[in-house]
Amino acid sequence: MSSTCSTVSRELEEPVSGTAATARTWLLLEQTGPWGAKALTSSHLDPSLGRALEAAARGTGVRIALIRRAGRHADSGVSALRQMYVAHTVPGKVWLHTATVTDPGRLLDLDFAALGRGEPETLRTELGGGPHTGDPLALVCTNGKRDRCCALLGRPLAAELAASGVEGVWEVTHLGGHRFSPTVLVLPHGYAYGRAEAHAVKEVLHGVQEGRIVVEGCRGASAWERPGQAAELAVRRAVGEYAAEALRVVATDGTTPLWAVTVAHTDGRRWLVEVAQGASLPPRPESCGSVLGSPVRMDVTGIRELAAASPAG
Repeated sequence: MSSTCSTVSRELEEPVSGTAATARTWLLLEQTGPWGAKALTSSHLDPSLGRALEAAARGTGVRIALIRRAGRHADSGVSALRQMYVAHTVPGKVWLHTATVTDPGRLLDLDFAALGRGEPETLRTELGGGPHTGDPLALVCTNGKRDRCCALLGRPLAAELAASGVEGVWEVTHLGGHRFSPTVLVLPHGYAYGRAEAHAVKEVLHGVQEGRIVVEGCRGASAWERPGQAAELAVRRAVGEYAAEALRVVATDGTTPLWAVTVAHTDGRRWLVEVAQGASLPPRPESCGSVLGSPVRMDVTGIRELAAASPAG
């Protein structure tokens, strides 16, 4: 029996830092039933609507995904009330709002550019939405049509979390990094995790409720590009800073394969972090069924504290 991509990645101890999907704002729409590999256009959602939503979000910083409750995925095809969430993940402006819709086509009325900038008003004016007042969300990738690891490992994790009474658990269509399954995105702050286990996800969610970020198993914050994700996590570890919105990436200079990333603290401290793009060796599959390759990795090669600036905000 051949190994899965996640088994090989784990055995080779491939680092997960700097591998999260990038999105300043996440828009999540409930869609029951089966999902195809490209779920927005291959599910029980009208594919023409899926294509229109993809076009509306393009270039805005908004990433759209479908969600469903953990468990069996029967879909009668009858129109029903759907839950939706929108989360902005940039520190200093983090929010999580929610709304319900019966006609998912109403999402096209939203101002996607405004959502990408962190302005939630369009959700209220167009869909009657408002701030989410419940627990943080734990989105577990379970789309086996993208990669079998997501179904084999993700679905049991989502089911275990839901069965143990964890609120805010949803299955989600795609978070990238199949070889790090089970993968989880936690909102509102947008930190992603790889090789997740139920007890660890519970600790992450408890941390969010306390305004604290858990860095163990963390792939990065989706608000930043991959070099920034690795740099921000490296600073957190180096200085022991775990407050949720204490750090932000304020500059990324350079180009592939070397960057100088400036990470700022709300108290005025700053660090210059050197990040180098490397190749993961020996070759391994990036997803199940793919040819062997050398996945890109982000290696932090240096951290230097800079002269303090005035406190942010």
